Amino acid sequence: MLEHISYSDLNLRFLLLCPVLGSITPLFIPNSRIRLIRWIGLCASLITFLYPPVLRIQFDPSTAKSQFVERLRWLPYENIHYSIGIDGVSLFFVILTTLLIPICISVGWSSIRHFGKEYIIAFLIREFLMIAVSCMLDPLLFYVLSESQFRFGATPYSTIIIGVWGSRQRKIKAAYQFFLYTSLGSVFMLLAIPLILLQTGTTDLLILLTTSFSERRQMILWIASFASFAVKVPMVPVHIWLPEAHVEAPTAGSVILAGIPLKLGTHGFLRFSIPMFPEATLCSTPFIYTPSAIAIIYTSSTTSRQIDLKKIIAYSPVAHMNLVTIGMSSRAAAGIGGSILPMSSHGLVPPALFLCVGVLYDRHKTRLARYYGGLVSTMPNLPTISFSSTLANMSSPGTSSFIGEFSISVGAFQRNSLVATLAALGMILGAAYSLFLYNRVVSGNCKPYFLHQFSDPNGREVSFFIPFIVGGATVRLIASLLTLLVRMGVHPKVFPDCMHTSVGNLVQHGQFH
Repeated sequence: MLEHISYSDLNLRFLLLCPVLGSITPLFIPNSRIRLIRWIGLCASLITFLYPPVLRIQFDPSTAKSQFVERLRWLPYENIHYSIGIDGVSLFFVILTTLLIPICISVGWSSIRHFGKEYIIAFLIREFLMIAVSCMLDPLLFYVLSESQFRFGATPYSTIIIGVWGSRQRKIKAAYQFFLYTSLGSVFMLLAIPLILLQTGTTDLLILLTTSFSERRQMILWIASFASFAVKVPMVPVHIWLPEAHVEAPTAGSVILAGIPLKLGTHGFLRFSIPMFPEATLCSTPFIYTPSAIAIIYTSSTTSRQIDLKKIIAYSPVAHMNLVTIGMSSRAAAGIGGSILPMSSHGLVPPALFLCVGVLYDRHKTRLARYYGGLVSTMPNLPTISFSSTLANMSSPGTSSFIGEFSISVGAFQRNSLVATLAALGMILGAAYSLFLYNRVVSGNCKPYFLHQFSDPNGREVSFFIPFIVGGATVRLIASLLTLLVRMGVHPKVFPDCMHTSVGNLVQHGQFH
């Protein structure tokens, strides 16, 4: 039975309970009242979205300690506690999660025609899991919740989301592939947690950060955690599941998969691997640099050869997230701090591009690039919206991606100029395939013998990208996506200020001098 051992602010408890209550309520409503169910899900996600700004206002950026901490005894005889809290790194993951879920629910408002109740419940439960993972201060519960999320996103939830609401016949194969890759990688971390528990007698992160592991044990534990996190990033050669999952998933599934779950791997490196196993991290730097540099060049080159619009966008996160792993392994404050900004930016840019592809697919039921062309003359509003996201995807100056990737390049160059050069080459290739995608779809001649009807995004679809009206009051649901993409690029100071102390503490604790 759970027992309180310390009491803190109720903020995080409310943040976790809101999506849970929102997912329970539709269970008592008949399927015939699907409109009411959708509004309940949307309202629950919007209420959850409005709460993180309160946390941001109350957040103290001058300390690296976890704030709003709450602890409960979960397995008291094993000294395992349910412990949650927010620091400067996890704060942005919470904000990003609550930002994307209302969009995902809105995306399926009219396109999801079967299992509508289950669709709303699945995304609200997934919101709960993603918030809990971002706040979790216990490696065991982090593992349990992250695996539950990947099962709910990969199999029970991404197998459910991909397998039930996917758009093609290969959706079941993609869901199984997702499940097998993530499960096999996670087995090693599951074996590492009892080893930690046997030495320290607890899985409390705050205690583990003060525990010294021998160099040999650090290497064993680091390899085990690396096997789990590398699949989730994903790093080459365990990246195959991601493009397939994106292509087969519905638009909302691609949005949430690109927005949050891919950050679990890098978040795990920052929260557990680097501070707990600093010597192993230092020794393994070349082992991180090599596959990351290969992944950036390989996936950027592969993207240029794709013909499916979704697959073109799906390959770009692999290159961007491997650039993040280079920054985290640079052992420099500029690299580690800079790696967090692309993670936040990456939670906005690919989802916006997937939404644009979803608008096209809803109208024409195809994602093959050869069928599109000349949309600037037939759907002028959509190319205007997608242009901002394309600029951010190619890390153009003035957008959210540029600041973080520039900081990563500076941090990596301090340690290894060759790796920094390869990473910069990947940024050039990223600009090439981003422009190729945009030019192929927007420019050129219209192809009326393939596409017969054209219509610009309607009011609901435009609301994914700009502020919209709810109940007479303006609510910046996405704040908006386009505004954030430029805001983070033109004036990024507010973002590093919140995480500067946490990053400094990470560098100092990891003895990265």
